[in-house]
Amino acid sequence: NLLCEEGLNVIHLPKTIDNDIYGTDVTFGFQSAINIATDAIDCIHTTAASHNRVFIVEVMGHKVGWLTLYAGVAGGADIILLPEIPYDIEKVIAAINKRTKAGKGFTILAVAEGAISKEDAALSKKEYKEKVAKRKYPSVSYEIADQINQTMGSEVRVTVPGHIQRGGEPCPYDRVLSTRIGAGAAEAILDEDYGIMIGVINGKIKRVPLADCAGKLKMVSPKDQIVKAAKQIGISFGD
Repeated sequence: NLLCEEGLNVIHLPKTIDNDIYGTDVTFGFQSAINIATDAIDCIHTTAASHNRVFIVEVMGHKVGWLTLYAGVAGGADIILLPEIPYDIEKVIAAINKRTKAGKGFTILAVAEGAISKEDAALSKKEYKEKVAKRKYPSVSYEIADQINQTMGSEVRVTVPGHIQRGGEPCPYDRVLSTRIGAGAAEAILDEDYGIMIGVINGKIKRVPLADCAGKLKMVSPKDQIVKAAKQIGISFGD
């Protein structure tokens, strides 16, 4: 948008695995990353069930948890921790204990790399950055694993698919979506209509003014229908 304000002819195409661009329902790259993250959780189910352990799968997403939310639901995670819904470690442990008492010997947590505890969420940005800088753990998943281990004595394993989620072949859905968005961009160029993003709203390609979406993130709402549905089927968000 800043380049547009300087007089350049700009058309933006929403491409990110995080699905966090404001002004569009979906970004291309998101579904492909969901597939990879879901596959990672699916693969963990086999060893988690056979060894009766707690497993944490750390999914990409520093500030926004769409990818973890969708992959967690699709992969059948028992606990999903997102940046937008600060967790209480006691409630996370209670959810694991509840499964154990129900005769379920394993628990899988889908944890966004930006997941944050209620205590840390109460800190100022400066205080939180200072705490993270001093943290002895590689990431929040390892901290959670240690807390679970110290409280329950359970063996906890952490799996980090990492940048695998950003690579590989795009899925057919993303190929079709990016083609539609690209065609929409080309049409806008022919119309000499600049300063816009080619978004998808209610399944239709739309031109969204850059000024309406610049500098904003599309966050997961704790009241989102998908969060509600996940809770209805017994998934814990640690809140």
